[in-house]
Amino acid sequence: MERERILIVDDSLAQSAQLRGILEGDYETVTVQTAERALMMIGSGEFSLVLLDVILPGMDGFMMLKKLQENPVTRHLPVILITSLGESDYEQVGLDLGAVDYIAKPFHPKVVKARVNTHIKLYRYRRQLEDQSMTDPLTGVPNRRRHDQHCLNWWREACRLGLRMSICIFDIDNFKAYNDRYGHQAGDRAIAEVAQKIAHHLRRSTDFFARYGGEEFVAVLLGDSAEKAYAHLCGIRQAVEAMQIPHETAEGPWLTVSVGGVTVLPAPGQPYERYFEIADTMLYDAKHLGRNRVVWMNEEMEQQREREQAAKQEYETDMDAEK
Repeated sequence: MERERILIVDDSLAQSAQLRGILEGDYETVTVQTAERALMMIGSGEFSLVLLDVILPGMDGFMMLKKLQENPVTRHLPVILITSLGESDYEQVGLDLGAVDYIAKPFHPKVVKARVNTHIKLYRYRRQLEDQSMTDPLTGVPNRRRHDQHCLNWWREACRLGLRMSICIFDIDNFKAYNDRYGHQAGDRAIAEVAQKIAHHLRRSTDFFARYGGEEFVAVLLGDSAEKAYAHLCGIRQAVEAMQIPHETAEGPWLTVSVGGVTVLPAPGQPYERYFEIADTMLYDAKHLGRNRVVWMNEEMEQQREREQAAKQEYETDMDAEK
């Protein structure tokens, strides 16, 4: 089992070394000497607890606590203050700003271990509850609540870093007819199988995939061009069809999905919801044009249609062969 990571923020190398010596048998510890550096590292999401000295060069511990509380991603990360005897006022201010506890210098190893162990256990329990509340029980992929929280944060990060974002919505074709013909248990199995197939193709750290509701799913990709995202989603649509889950319809013999998407370079002041609605409109077009296809909107607001482009390419190839 991977050990929990603790970040020690203290400009005293001697104190940091002492804390590491107390905790290193049970946890992986990382030390930094400034709040600025700590905030950069905490953004990775790799830490389960922070030990924070109040007195630091530059930004002090109180300002760092405020910044952690302002960020929804780090708001619930437990922080234990490091204080000295006679700094009870610091302790109260820190607790009011969101710290969960404090340990006093000079350090008593048993007290340090007990308080750290308690808050690590509470943090694990909180994560378990959050994972359960943000995971779709049928498919095992994130649910709509996780999407709503995660993608707004990603939108802000994409704005800050100048990254393209692609938003795409999947919908299983003719799913009501599938349930009517094969039954709801078979429908649940089909939803789970389709979800796992799509999730298999969206495993990069820059990909996010969730069940949005019913037979509808949403994916968000960071950094890809419109051409690359569109081609990737065409491949996923084909992979779902290739599963050959029986479902006789006017369009074909297998269960299929329609996909609508948009690629955008996010900018401050532009809402994520606006582009989600564009992706939903592209999905509507994919359904209207015959289902089992991808319809995409690129950064120039030009629409790409999978089946029409394939037919055009085939026609151009035939014309070239006749010349």
